[in-house]
Amino acid sequence: MKANESPISSYLEDRERAHAAALPRRFCVEWTSPANIAFVKYWGKKRVQLPRNPSVAMGLLQSRSMFRVSGMLQETNRPSLEFMFDGKKNPAFRERLQETLKNIGTYLPFAERYALEVFSGNTFPHSAGIASSASSMSAFVLCLLSLENHLLERRKDACFYRKASWLARLGSGSACRSVYPGFSLWGRTREGSGSDEYAVPLGEQVHPVFRGLRDHILVIGSGKKGLSSSRGHALMKHHPFAASRYRNAFLNTGRLLDALRSGDVEEFIRITESEALMLHALIMTSGGNDLLMRPATLEVIEKVWSFRRETGLPVCFTLDAGPNPHILFPASAEERALEFIGTMLREHCEEGLIIGDREGEGPVQVRESYD
Repeated sequence: MKANESPISSYLEDRERAHAAALPRRFCVEWTSPANIAFVKYWGKKRVQLPRNPSVAMGLLQSRSMFRVSGMLQETNRPSLEFMFDGKKNPAFRERLQETLKNIGTYLPFAERYALEVFSGNTFPHSAGIASSASSMSAFVLCLLSLENHLLERRKDACFYRKASWLARLGSGSACRSVYPGFSLWGRTREGSGSDEYAVPLGEQVHPVFRGLRDHILVIGSGKKGLSSSRGHALMKHHPFAASRYRNAFLNTGRLLDALRSGDVEEFIRITESEALMLHALIMTSGGNDLLMRPATLEVIEKVWSFRRETGLPVCFTLDAGPNPHILFPASAEERALEFIGTMLREHCEEGLIIGDREGEGPVQVRESYD
């Protein structure tokens, strides 16, 4: 199968084979999956969680979600799911998992035969500028897909992770980028690479200068953000600048991919910062009266620009849809960058909270048992 072909037909074949297999009476599968940070932003979607433009992101190492999914076989096909986050019930996210289970049930219908218990936790705080839905939904899908692989007696190869990316997208668009190590591309580019239906890893295409890229998240505001991603995507449908945004995002994707391949750090910085500011410009001009940056966010941005001018070091920032900047820099600049963050930027953080992270190594399976 080519990288940009739709895999639906083969997944329906998997469904029929899994349906004919003998289901274990009980199972327990646990995965940890990373959050990811986008450099070219996904903002605006169409149909079933398909992006209006391609995006490029990096999976993180330390910022992860743990999901342990246990199931007991039932007599009926009545879906049953209980969810616990950090040892407490979370009805809102339970509903979201149930909706995800419904969305992926066409391809994994055997999941409806089980009374599911889901236990979850994060290594990072909520509302810290890290998209927990991406790490959560990818971990959840990896658990269920592991059960299918057991039924099909199949190993976890590149096709397994591509299918995980495809299914995770149905729960949270950006989750499709959390099933791979390092950098990934989601969305069909103008040059014909990539796919709207799942992300693809960039792997060895990325120049060594970007390997181990550091990402330190400054927690300026830890409260719940005022604009959900779902609402933000919806506001793009009638945004006055939507068409020009999508054109620009396609151009930026091509340029960023070229920069990642060639090791052009200056171009990487230019595009990454421009994309972050463009995202917030779109939010501010969407007609929803949303302003997610705070005064401290702007102070941090100005300090990053000043530091880069004065030192010549490749330190830059990006932002998700919230007030908390991600400070990015290569391993070669770590000593000076950490000194700068500690002495000049920490004062803007709530209780001095900074989450240190870097390019990650992808999801990890912790356990898997069937009887």
